[in-house]
Amino acid sequence: MYEAGKNEKEVLKYWDEHKCFEKSIENRPENKPYVFYDGPPFATGLPHYGHIVGSTMKDTIPRFWTMRGFRVERKWGWDCHGLPIENLVEKDLDLKTKKDIEDYGIHNFNDACRANVSNFAEEWKNIIHRFGRWVDMEDSYRTMDINYMESVWWVFSKLWNQNLIYEGRKPMHICPRCETPLSNFEVTQGYKDITDLTVTAKFKVLDAKEKLGIEEDLYILAWTTTPWTLPGNVLIAVGKDIDYLRIYTINENGEKSSETYLVAKDRVDYIVKGAYKIVDEWTGSKLAGLNYEPLFPYYKNTENAFRVVVADFVTTEDGTGVVHIAPAFGSDDYYLGEKEGVEFVQHVGMDGKFKPEVVDFLGQEVKPKADHSKTDVEIVKWLAQNGKLFSKEKVVHSYPHCWRCDTPLLNYLTSSWFIRVTELKEDLILNNEKTNWVPDHIKEGRFGKWLENVKDWAVSRNRFWGAPLPIWKSEDGLDFICVGSVEELEELTGQTVEDLHKDTVDKLVFEKDGKTYTRIPEVLDCWFESGAMPYGQMHYPFENKEKFEAGFPAEFIAEGQDQTRGWFYTLHVLATALTRGENPVISTDESLPAFRNVIVNGIVLAEDGKKMSKRLNNYPDPMIVLEKYGSDALRYYLLSSPVVHAENMNFSEKGVREVYSKVINMLWNVFSFYEMFAEEKAVSKINTVELENVLDKWIVTKLNKLIVDVTKSMEEYKLAEAIRPIQDFIADLSQWYIRRSRDRFKGELEKDKKQAEKTLGYVLLTLSKVMAPFMPFLADKIYLQIKGDGTLESVHLEDWPEVNEVDIDEEILENMELVRKISELGLAARSNAGIKVRQPLQSLNYTNSVKFSDELNSLLAEELNVKSIEFVKGTELKVELNTEITEELKKEGLMREVVRTINQIRKDRGLTREDRVEVTYHTEDYLLQSIFLDFADELKKSVLADEIVEDGGEESVEIDGIRVDLGVRKV
Repeated sequence: MYEAGKNEKEVLKYWDEHKCFEKSIENRPENKPYVFYDGPPFATGLPHYGHIVGSTMKDTIPRFWTMRGFRVERKWGWDCHGLPIENLVEKDLDLKTKKDIEDYGIHNFNDACRANVSNFAEEWKNIIHRFGRWVDMEDSYRTMDINYMESVWWVFSKLWNQNLIYEGRKPMHICPRCETPLSNFEVTQGYKDITDLTVTAKFKVLDAKEKLGIEEDLYILAWTTTPWTLPGNVLIAVGKDIDYLRIYTINENGEKSSETYLVAKDRVDYIVKGAYKIVDEWTGSKLAGLNYEPLFPYYKNTENAFRVVVADFVTTEDGTGVVHIAPAFGSDDYYLGEKEGVEFVQHVGMDGKFKPEVVDFLGQEVKPKADHSKTDVEIVKWLAQNGKLFSKEKVVHSYPHCWRCDTPLLNYLTSSWFIRVTELKEDLILNNEKTNWVPDHIKEGRFGKWLENVKDWAVSRNRFWGAPLPIWKSEDGLDFICVGSVEELEELTGQTVEDLHKDTVDKLVFEKDGKTYTRIPEVLDCWFESGAMPYGQMHYPFENKEKFEAGFPAEFIAEGQDQTRGWFYTLHVLATALTRGENPVISTDESLPAFRNVIVNGIVLAEDGKKMSKRLNNYPDPMIVLEKYGSDALRYYLLSSPVVHAENMNFSEKGVREVYSKVINMLWNVFSFYEMFAEEKAVSKINTVELENVLDKWIVTKLNKLIVDVTKSMEEYKLAEAIRPIQDFIADLSQWYIRRSRDRFKGELEKDKKQAEKTLGYVLLTLSKVMAPFMPFLADKIYLQIKGDGTLESVHLEDWPEVNEVDIDEEILENMELVRKISELGLAARSNAGIKVRQPLQSLNYTNSVKFSDELNSLLAEELNVKSIEFVKGTELKVELNTEITEELKKEGLMREVVRTINQIRKDRGLTREDRVEVTYHTEDYLLQSIFLDFADELKKSVLADEIVEDGGEESVEIDGIRVDLGVRKV
């Protein structure tokens, strides 16, 4: 039994003592780099299975390319800035709002953030080390270090110089708790289904008589999923060509309403639950220009407001076919309000609370995190009390939440600094064509479609702990200077700069051309910083310029599917911006993506398909799984699953256990068999031409094909396709090669025995190299114990095995496959006849298009325990088993049962193959007595006995239904 926990810890110790990781890099030439970018995690929590999937991929690929002769440096990084850290510190310090932070002091707050970025760093190191991932965590980069931040400033300044940066005022999603805008791709990460209260409000038309010639009161019905926006209503929009009905409603008594209502013809049956009567019908163009009474009184004097206008975004897909317009809360609303010249109204602050003029709801949060419908309920109550509510109902819909603090977001008009990503769109799409995506559907699908619809990137944050925007603004607000380096800032200010955080650089004021410049208050989106990691980790271009440019773009990256709108995207945007045009910032012959190959993984869910949750305790502790089954088993389980193809997987400890049993332990048993029987452990290369035994030829050919298949899949970054054949090979090695070769290892034919030992040793040594990237512990455990000609300190210092296609004998593979298929049919025939395999039979006839060689026929006869194999030519593969058991065959079968029984007793008593024994027996059965006498020599050989004598026995057993007393005594 393979003791995974114990063995893997021994290997870890060996790697550390012999500095195997360091040597694996140092031994490869500096001028042959294979560059891998590692996305920096936040150290704000312990690693989970999602991180372990990523680490598995990020360890497997670099190990493979190292063995292919490349120098693969692996530098760990930590994401240190942004809302993840800020939210953590806010909780620790009991700071509830942005103002609380300002009162606490930005310098003090940033110091607290700095102290908390590495809370779980040691735990991360321990788990990553135990998992067997080779990565430099001692010389890791941190996004908060001045060198990294300087490179971030340099990247930003180069975009500034290309006129890709601008300040704008747009509707965008904000987090009211964090009081900052978020980028469109951050918003996509936080959608979740919630139940909200929707309302259909009544807007009273003031000039229906004059403009439409009607006497009755007319109310326009407008539906919204955000009742809290209604106090900010300034317009009502209708569709120019949409047909609208004026109706009465009719109650259960047949009485019509005193009011009439306006609703789209296509929506009336959805909105009006009871009976109604149509009075008039108009198109939207007829309704344009109607004036209505403000729904709420707070902004009743707003200029050019409270009228009906037409808009092309109005549809009859939902609601009433009428849209209430609040320009502060949505792009369509904002641009329509501007077009119509309406005075701007924003009744909610950045903190998500109603402003003072909204007296009935003063200070209330419009979308409270604890109860997101609370304020909407109050709005609906007010409408009902004031006769302005037509109907209300609950609806389940997808709503964005803050990706860090989980607060419901608001679509809110505010100012921000933007990157003109829309200007880069064509280059972004072209560069995507240069990237190999695994799985490939992500390229044109999730990522490609995202690029087709890119929006300008809101890159500034109204926060504190992050890389400050390096923009200084003149006191008259007319001029801006973007700083791209520490040296430039020192020249402008005349001061030594040792830190670039907000609390430091905000104090740096300078004069230029008679104007005083102070820094704008915002910090950068932390996604900009992570997107700048290729440059920041190397302090490019201030250091490592040649080294960076020689290895750009990266050959490989890997992360989860959510990063198609996160890190993958920001890497892609910044690299494209820096390499485009005739005079690119980074000297390249063409515009380039940040990475050439990318593997996208899915999400690891709990076994029940739910999200893994500490509270629900619905998944096993990763460290316990590692201790029970080993890292290799967990790695194999993950790499062979759909999760490495961007599909979600339900994690099952049973699945890891099966890998341990069917892959790890099975191979260890093969290795243990080799250790037991091989007299010479030094392994040398096999010359396939010199191999004589068909099993040796077959297993070496099978190994060569494995190498070719795994190599091809790894070159294509298809991990599941690469690793699965290894399990098949191990099964073939154990269940066919070893089983059919056991007698060769124990036999007296010295030449054949030596050849079998040499073949198995070569196969195990070579297999350890093929396994090394995937199952690094077991690979080295086997490699280090076998050794051989020219073996090194570790299998991970070896070169990848190379195979010539001519070394693959397809004919022997096909024929052996047929032999095994015939064997299955033969065993099935035995089973159907109720005859054990240990019972010899006379013959088996097989029908096939090709006759096997004598050697394969002999192999088949041994496997099926028949005396002869007969070939019948035919197109359909089938077998015919002679099931007649003669007296002679019966005796031979009984002899095999005796051998099995005695060997089981040997095993139960812990005897080894070196231990000789004396066997005693007593039975009243004449047939069984004859077996001990007639087959004495064969029995001695099979059970390693010096003597077999009739002298009673201390153990009474049944053999084929016959009672016998047996004694087995070590000599």
